[in-house]
Amino acid sequence: MNTDITPGQHLALAFAGAWNRLERRLDSSLGAIRGISLAEYRLLRALADAPSSQASRVDLAAAVGLTPSGVTRALRPMEKLGVVSTLKSKRDARLAIAALTPAGRELVDDAAGVVNDKMRDMLARAPAIAARIDELTELLDDIGRQAAG
Repeated sequence: MNTDITPGQHLALAFAGAWNRLERRLDSSLGAIRGISLAEYRLLRALADAPSSQASRVDLAAAVGLTPSGVTRALRPMEKLGVVSTLKSKRDARLAIAALTPAGRELVDDAAGVVNDKMRDMLARAPAIAARIDELTELLDDIGRQAAG
């Protein structure tokens, strides 16, 4: 049995390990300061970045890598908290549109500050990464595109 780790396997394991540690750190900080998880922040961020801060569940699912029903389940408690609302599509009454409320916009902005602070702290301890952040981001975006297709 061949137990050698190929460069591709090493990349996958290193990426998964780095993501796991980063997700735990951001989850902890966002939870302690704003009461949301990183997954919830990603969903709210995608909604905030959508035109007029409104998007269908299908579009949000594609943006964050969930199923449309997963997005619906994730949005339900946020709707009860008043950070998102549901609108009916003007073109198709069967289509529900998620919309960010003013309270949701404030939450996203506050949470973005938490993420920015944590990433700034991390990058201060990793100057080689900080110096090549644009290149690294581009490579990670490419990995995401390749994994999706």
